[in-house]
Amino acid sequence: MSNSGPATTPQAAQWAPTRRSLLERLRNWEDQEGWREFFNTYWKLIYGVAIKAGLSDEEAEDVVQETVLSVAKKMDEFRYDPAVCSFKGWLLHVTRLRILDQFRRRGRKPSQEVRSRRATGNTSTLGRVPDPCALQLEVIWDEEWEKNLVDTAVERVKLKIKPDHYQIFYLSVVKGLEAGRVASMLKIRTAQVYLVRHRVGGLVKREIEELRAREEGTWKP
Repeated sequence: MSNSGPATTPQAAQWAPTRRSLLERLRNWEDQEGWREFFNTYWKLIYGVAIKAGLSDEEAEDVVQETVLSVAKKMDEFRYDPAVCSFKGWLLHVTRLRILDQFRRRGRKPSQEVRSRRATGNTSTLGRVPDPCALQLEVIWDEEWEKNLVDTAVERVKLKIKPDHYQIFYLSVVKGLEAGRVASMLKIRTAQVYLVRHRVGGLVKREIEELRAREEGTWKP
């Protein structure tokens, strides 16, 4: 699996399914667009969590592939039930199992904390201890989920605006360059940098809110 993932098409980015409707589409193994949407939305999240859990690049890639396969195997029997759990929680559960599988293959005994569904420790230790015995996987999951949400929103907005506007936003917000420097690089007025940054930032914020609302769907296998 390539870390770049399949390319996201403008059609896919403009299509705005709820998580419920997307998962309904995934019942059909032949729905390539639906599976591409699912993979493009979640592979970086799953991969990032696996890496932070202490797995190697190759092992993390295996976790992504095996998690997607696990989701595929559940499609025929799933149904939503708000009283059971969120889609976010269910996907965490599936990913955790696949991460544990990788540690078992190493011959290491998974810890109770990795299996636990409740985070109890200090998040500041997570980056320093790539050991499953010291992990609070839900904390990592929440951090990566939010990061993935922002990244997905930015990618969706990128396909809806002019390339030069995205370039201004990328340099000034993502790269964190000063407005004056961006203006000098692109040979535009500094005021234009501020204006575009404000407008595109608003689009990204709305996209994040929309994506977060869609993730409120729940799942019952």
